[in-house]
Amino acid sequence: MAQTTPTTDRILDIRNLQTHFMLERGTVRAVNGVDLAIDRKKTLGLVGESGCGKSVTAMSVMRLVRWPPGKIVGGEILLHLQQNGSVETVDLVKLDPYGARMRSIRGGEIAMIFQEPMTSLNPLYTIGSQIAETVRLHQNVGRKEAMDRALEMLHKVQIADAARRLHEYPHQLSGGMRQRVMIALALSCNPAVLLADEPTTALDVTVQAQILDLMRALQADFDSAIVMITHNLGVVSQMADHVAVMYLGKVVEYGEVHELFHHPLHPYTVGLLNSVPVLGRKGRKMLIPIKGMVPKLTDEIRGCAFASRCPHVMRRCTEETPPLVEVVPGHTAACWLHSN
Repeated sequence: MAQTTPTTDRILDIRNLQTHFMLERGTVRAVNGVDLAIDRKKTLGLVGESGCGKSVTAMSVMRLVRWPPGKIVGGEILLHLQQNGSVETVDLVKLDPYGARMRSIRGGEIAMIFQEPMTSLNPLYTIGSQIAETVRLHQNVGRKEAMDRALEMLHKVQIADAARRLHEYPHQLSGGMRQRVMIALALSCNPAVLLADEPTTALDVTVQAQILDLMRALQADFDSAIVMITHNLGVVSQMADHVAVMYLGKVVEYGEVHELFHHPLHPYTVGLLNSVPVLGRKGRKMLIPIKGMVPKLTDEIRGCAFASRCPHVMRRCTEETPPLVEVVPGHTAACWLHSN
């Protein structure tokens, strides 16, 4: 850990993160050299197909990957905390995941909205007691103050009749309300970073829009940075300031959201955008699927991992792994099409 003078709005730096799962059939390289930067008060969209490493990246930041079989085998996760006019930088990889410091950061400085609220909330405890427990763990308050904070958070996430819901159990709430409870739980201690893993999955479009509006409003209230993990490019276009596209455990493209959507550089990003249906456009445009299948995570891949599915594949693509380089200012891609 080091004390430095704050010169940037950066809150989290992920450098060459590698999280592997050692299984009997081989080593699964779920995260295989990810580099990401998250700024304060900004939203980063993390997109890609299922199995590309998005959720494992978030679980690695939270230090929730359990050994065996999963383990962070390399890289850094640097959290920049503002303390009394200076910035304290903490490498989360070096902390004991069960130690007091990491437990104070997890839920306090970094919080996570998990994919399935029904399985993330404890069915044996009331909504209020679960939020209050988090508040008491990270803030030095009594039971009554913690319950008052839980009630305040339920009001903030716009749950009707919050005083009654405080004493109800997860199964008594609808899917949309449980998702709001998860957001209240995550934001109850004013975290600097919020990891939202598919926060609108399985919700109808009306509730989805309400949840996204709610997250934007709460971000403005709490000044949190948000990492929005999703496969829904429509959600990313509404929420994100920057987008990182992942494929097979690596970031293959990164840029400002409008630049990336209008001028995608990597063939995989182009394929994702071509696979999105567009409503209300005159004339009909056929969806263009990405051919082939994602390689197995246990395979030793030589060259570009997307080469077997790429319409622009060259010999070099099957022999050398392209580095992630800046093609235009602020827009990077890992593709030999843009090499010098």
